Amino acid sequence: MEKINAVITGVGGYVPDYILTNDEISKMVDTNDEWIMTRIGVKERHILNEEGLGSSYMARKAAKQLMKKTGANPDDIDLVVVATTTPDYHFPSTASILCDKLGLKNAFAFDLQAACSGFLYLMETAANFIRSGRYKKIIIVGADKMSSMVNYTDRATCPIFGDGAAAFMVEPTTEDYGIMDSILRTDGKGLPFLHMKAGGSVCPPSYFTVDNKMHYLHQEGRTVFKYAVSNMSDVSAAIAEKNGLTKDNINWIVPHQANVRIIEAVAHRMEVPMDKVLVNIEHYGNTSAATLPLCIWDYEDKLKKGDNIIFTAFGAGFTWGAVYVKWGYDGKKES
Repeated sequence: MEKINAVITGVGGYVPDYILTNDEISKMVDTNDEWIMTRIGVKERHILNEEGLGSSYMARKAAKQLMKKTGANPDDIDLVVVATTTPDYHFPSTASILCDKLGLKNAFAFDLQAACSGFLYLMETAANFIRSGRYKKIIIVGADKMSSMVNYTDRATCPIFGDGAAAFMVEPTTEDYGIMDSILRTDGKGLPFLHMKAGGSVCPPSYFTVDNKMHYLHQEGRTVFKYAVSNMSDVSAAIAEKNGLTKDNINWIVPHQANVRIIEAVAHRMEVPMDKVLVNIEHYGNTSAATLPLCIWDYEDKLKKGDNIIFTAFGAGFTWGAVYVKWGYDGKKES
């Protein structure tokens, strides 16, 4: 029996129209464009500011574009998985809302939560459903409305994050392309350094939690930065070595877009020049689970069939990892 690989056959993306610039942020908190660009590398971020719209709205936009580009029949979609830290509701899942909005009748769907590493975990999850032989068309979506939990009076975190969504179609192939290998890790040590204090079952919402701003993202930046640099660098080097990849035959590195200095540190460790590293943090900021697929959406026309690509990310938990993908088609600019 031929070996089944899981190959990415298309990508769709969406970012909201409203752009929050560094100049606007400098009117909210004591900062400026130079400080933000030097330390984080973000010039602007897209914000979903319409009343009553959440992550599922952006996910739907990205998935609709994906289905149109790949010519997918809604009845043929077997599975939808959404990685998000900002679901529309505690329940039902954002993926279930997406099924309804896309008119999918034959799919099952669930959400996956691994913070900024969510899309890495999605790729491995989808690949294994495909390898089982029982599923043929899977949509995976990274979608986060980070503005919904950012405190715009906190100078340390408010310049970092933006909103967006992007989606991949994953299908079976017997060719030697697709999601080839992964190294994924979780250690649980990160709880004190990156979390939202209230709103869960440990500390349900109350007047006290709202008054004390406990429903915003809390991050100890220096600690997270240090762990992100070492873990993303180590795991990227490990997956390259495991698969015989070197700076010469790695075509692209797609790093999580959290901080331009983290991205540069990973490239330096891999001895890969920055022109082989896909970077769009300047225009989107950190969109959490959406950063990796948004990068591919942005740079799709540069990708060639057979390109060796290493995806890597680091997120709350701590969660981190790297996925090695042999790209399955020649990207082209949309006409």
